[in-house]
Amino acid sequence: MRVSWKSWLLLLLFHICNAQDDGETPITLPKEVDACNGIFLQYNFDSRQKEYPRLKNATAQPWAFKSQLTVINTGATELKTWQAFIGFQHDEILVSVDGATILNGDSFPMKVGKNGTHLTGYPQADLRTAIDTAGDLTQMAAKVKIKGTMFGVKLGGNVMPSNIKLENEGFKCPKATTKGRQSMHVCCTKDPKFKPKKKLLKFFPRRKADLSFTYDIIQSFKGNYIAQVTIDNHHPLGRLDHWNLTFEWMRNEFIYDMRGAFTRKKDPSECLYSAAGGYYQDMDFSKVMNCQKKPIISDLPSTMKDDDHVGKLPFCCRDGQILSKIMNATKAKSVFQMNVFKLPPDLNRTAINPPQNWNIKGVVNPHYKCSQPIRVDPTETPDPSGVEATISAIASYQVTCNITKPKPKMAKCCVSFSAYYADSVVPCNTCACGCEDEDTRKCDKDARALPLPAEALLVPFANRTIKAKAWAKIKHIDLPKKLPCPDNCPMSVNWHLDSDYKTGWSARITMFNWQRRPFEDWFLAVQLKKAFVGYENVYSFNGTKLGKVNRMIFMKGFPGLNYLIGLTNGSKPGEPPVPGKQQSVISFLKKNTPGIRVAGGDGFPTKVIFNGEECALPRRLPRRSVGSRQSPVGLLPAVIIVFSTFILINFFLPSMAPFL
Repeated sequence: MRVSWKSWLLLLLFHICNAQDDGETPITLPKEVDACNGIFLQYNFDSRQKEYPRLKNATAQPWAFKSQLTVINTGATELKTWQAFIGFQHDEILVSVDGATILNGDSFPMKVGKNGTHLTGYPQADLRTAIDTAGDLTQMAAKVKIKGTMFGVKLGGNVMPSNIKLENEGFKCPKATTKGRQSMHVCCTKDPKFKPKKKLLKFFPRRKADLSFTYDIIQSFKGNYIAQVTIDNHHPLGRLDHWNLTFEWMRNEFIYDMRGAFTRKKDPSECLYSAAGGYYQDMDFSKVMNCQKKPIISDLPSTMKDDDHVGKLPFCCRDGQILSKIMNATKAKSVFQMNVFKLPPDLNRTAINPPQNWNIKGVVNPHYKCSQPIRVDPTETPDPSGVEATISAIASYQVTCNITKPKPKMAKCCVSFSAYYADSVVPCNTCACGCEDEDTRKCDKDARALPLPAEALLVPFANRTIKAKAWAKIKHIDLPKKLPCPDNCPMSVNWHLDSDYKTGWSARITMFNWQRRPFEDWFLAVQLKKAFVGYENVYSFNGTKLGKVNRMIFMKGFPGLNYLIGLTNGSKPGEPPVPGKQQSVISFLKKNTPGIRVAGGDGFPTKVIFNGEECALPRRLPRRSVGSRQSPVGLLPAVIIVFSTFILINFFLPSMAPFL
């Protein structure tokens, strides 16, 4: 049969079109690859363009740039879970990275740290050899496309990173070679002195962190899978209350159903008019849990833990409470499951793409910064039937989160200082917990907080203005035209230096809950660097020294007293609300702390943590009042003089009257 030339042309065009992988350009090999017997890395700077704003200061001018990293296996052994380093050095902000995941990275846009950027392959984590693939570059190499912003590089300047290298164990890399102004390459070879560990992991080893998520695929079907998410609290001072978890689907996935948790929003219309609604024409989306790209997920209340449809899952349904292991090891974990549906082209049972950009928050809890998920060895669990066997997950991914210090004016609790030698209290800092809702035309968000009388700590900030003005008049303190804004903290702690004597000293701790919601199973931790070894006892709380955790003193309520009630109404109409409060005295000995200056600052904490949240500390210490006693012991001589005078007047002088 004779085939016309038009048919041959159409067939040729068909093959050409199929060879184009969604517009992807094939990987081209530079000639330097021929001399590399190992792993070859190449960084190409593609282009850049001046961004807005256009500035006269060249060092501050932003430039949008595009670049790509190519990693090629030119050796004789397969490279598992490749990792690479790019030494960005121009204050880069990464906007997108395609073909890799940034280790310990935040969500985009992502500011690059001073130590550059660490990448790992995703979705192509393993690079096979030319021997095993007959030279198939799609299996031997990975290409990473990078978009971002750089600063301060003039036209013709050096736009390249300081270095690139492979970071997998067992390889050594020389300094990268720069070729021209826009290309850099390096050949990393096996280190003959490297001794591999006995246990070789197929994927990344699990990393240590303050908090971790494990995303286990426990069942997989065509078009959907079931994932089990485990939240583990590893930090002794970490904690979550009423947690809300968010992440971002990257491939149009949606949550069909859940067990052990729920999404904050359920809107079938979002599903119907989404890509999911276009593909799943026959699906009843009224039964679908959530189709949002960034769902908000919360824990179920304890009343639903035995529910046949959404409960009956170990470590679920605790109303979002995750404690530290030193408080309760059985409550340091939370688990829930999701039935996740996928869209083309990811309908294959092995096409798993975990969500990115994880973030979790509590009510008054630590600020966590989370990494992107990385593939780890499958989680192994005991067989529930009781036989001596283990069950492995189909695939497992880990997200690690670490506690970060709150940024200024972004805390959730604050501390005030007072002392026996000072009439005035040093209150919480102005806007310690933010001033987003304040009218700054009426108050000054940057002004120093006004000194207060001690009784003012017992009323809400809105009721302190009259007391603060009256106190300023008594103490001859000049008031600014615009008074400081409130601290706006739902929780505050007062540290009162109570006594200071020859052999020891004491303080009084008072916690105030300014919100309606109570705190259950609360804890408080204070750091006193010089006084730590002298800690003696805390009397109304259960106190423990944590020497391995930054020399902290850990306190919690005794059984039955671990409930800090919320804000309640005053006893009479018109009276201000009353905060929930608990108080205890804490004592210290001076035997092991010679030279300690209690009133000079050593008697005040350098860090206070409530329920895992680091509280904002005052910027100054209480000032000694005029005429104040040096120490509570200073009252003793005066008492003795008064008592002696009393005896003299009432007993001694009458008996001497006949002789006068």
